[in-house]
Amino acid sequence: MLESLPELVNGDPVLLRRGRFLSTRFLVGIGETEYLVTVQEGRVERVERGPFVMPSSSFALRASEAEWTKFFSAKPPPGSNDLMALVRRKVLKAEGDLQVFMAHLRYFKEALAKLRPMPGGTT
Repeated sequence: MLESLPELVNGDPVLLRRGRFLSTRFLVGIGETEYLVTVQEGRVERVERGPFVMPSSSFALRASEAEWTKFFSAKPPPGSNDLMALVRRKVLKAEGDLQVFMAHLRYFKEALAKLRPMPGGTT
């Protein structure tokens, strides 16, 4: 699923503008599966699927597969519709350099929300 992130984010000029000062590498843990996402000046350059021995990332977002499934649904239920709502419910663990995450929170929220199905059945 996360493999389509570069095409979805890089095709959105508003999101690219929002992330123009962001260059980082972060980890997304979906249950036991891990992905490293490399962002360069707002563009998602690469998404790598683990397993990784010693992944290098500025921060990590980890939640169960069930919680990410709810977040990525077309109409997520209340409490699953936003990254901070997941953190508040203590089902999403944010670890590492959270300054990067918080400074660009809106970018990360909108980028990951792009993985939700769009009306009409496409992602």
